Amino acid sequence: MILTGATVVTSLDPVRLARRDLHLEDGRVVAEAGGPSRDCSGCLVVPGNVCAHTHLYSALARGMPYRLPPPESFLQILQRVWWRLDRALDEESVRASALVGGMEALLSGTTTLVDHHASPNAIDGSLDVIADALGSLGARSVLCYETSDRDGPERAQAGVAENARFASRVARERPPLTRGLIGAHASFTLSDETLAACVEAARTHGVGIHVHAAEDLADEADSEALHGARVAARLAAGGALDERTLLAHGVHLDDGEVALVRGRGATIAHNARSNMNNGIGRARVDVLGPHVALGTDGIGSDMFEESRTAFFRLHEDGVGAGAGWALARLAEGARLAGRAFDEPALGTLVPGAPADLAVLDYAAPAPLDTGSFAGHWIFGLSSRSVRDVMVAGEWVVLDRRLARVDQQELVERARPQAERLWARLDEIDPHPFEPKGGRRWPSPLQTA
Repeated sequence: MILTGATVVTSLDPVRLARRDLHLEDGRVVAEAGGPSRDCSGCLVVPGNVCAHTHLYSALARGMPYRLPPPESFLQILQRVWWRLDRALDEESVRASALVGGMEALLSGTTTLVDHHASPNAIDGSLDVIADALGSLGARSVLCYETSDRDGPERAQAGVAENARFASRVARERPPLTRGLIGAHASFTLSDETLAACVEAARTHGVGIHVHAAEDLADEADSEALHGARVAARLAAGGALDERTLLAHGVHLDDGEVALVRGRGATIAHNARSNMNNGIGRARVDVLGPHVALGTDGIGSDMFEESRTAFFRLHEDGVGAGAGWALARLAEGARLAGRAFDEPALGTLVPGAPADLAVLDYAAPAPLDTGSFAGHWIFGLSSRSVRDVMVAGEWVVLDRRLARVDQQELVERARPQAERLWARLDEIDPHPFEPKGGRRWPSPLQTA
């Protein structure tokens, strides 16, 4: 395959552009190839985006009725919304959520999803369901199950077992489009025994741990009360913090924790829109170091929108970063995914790199070159520009429609699953789990 006539963004960090045809063969970028061509005249070809932290199980929640008193803290958001929703999930709604989330990711130019899944009443095999659903669309994924003690020790053990089973399957079969991590919810819902089991599973299977860390003050207060240490120190002492670890949020990490996380080489997934929506505070991304990627925490998978919001929030905080900051964060997400797939060139379009890319129909109204590209990304480009998307050398979106499945049929099949999910949700009470370290601490949601 040859993509002709486009401006090719071969790298986001640093930005490199080439005005030449892009040659593809056997799922990779090559220096020269024959075969059919696709006219991309006047278009930009960019590396596919990576969403470094999401929750696909939330894909059917938009517009979901809510009849309980409004939450007054982040813990109550979990108890009254998300920990009710995940208990309502069954295999079919898990599949439908993954299909809808994967569809919207690909249509917005996101080719890899790092998902953190939870379905306490449908744990066994749930990661296979998600992998199969995303694979049918052609999306790349890095999956884990959200191990937690909040639903009792049996489900905690089942969560560890599901992570280990999936990691073992991936290591044995090496499927082309999916990899695994060991998932854990957050320190305040993890006993020492369960955290140790997650660490052991990660060590056994040679993968990292994907865990929420200091998303809310509740996490820090519980860790200090029960373990005499803040969250990052507890994770480090338990063997859960190293260069393979993915920490979601990191909003309330203090200076000592920041130094610890940076020293261990862990990656932090920054989720600006989710942090704003939940009112949990502002992550200090200006001091967290180079290993900061961008995620959505389940608010879709549009990384154009996420990167723009994160950049604007950074400026609102008085940090004068250039527009290239957002591109560097997207590139860091690609490096994270590249490590999972043993593909160090993932997120670039240089010879040897996987052919994960998006063709953007973008008529630049101002000069577009290496120096101006980041400004075009923040102030001009968006997911509405996405025309075609390719993953591992195969078209998955062509002319703004899914290429491998019937897009309208997918949506029509998802709608009754959403109706079933909402009906079950009405029968589920707020989750009774309370952090054992107490919950009488200031909350940004309560003091805003």
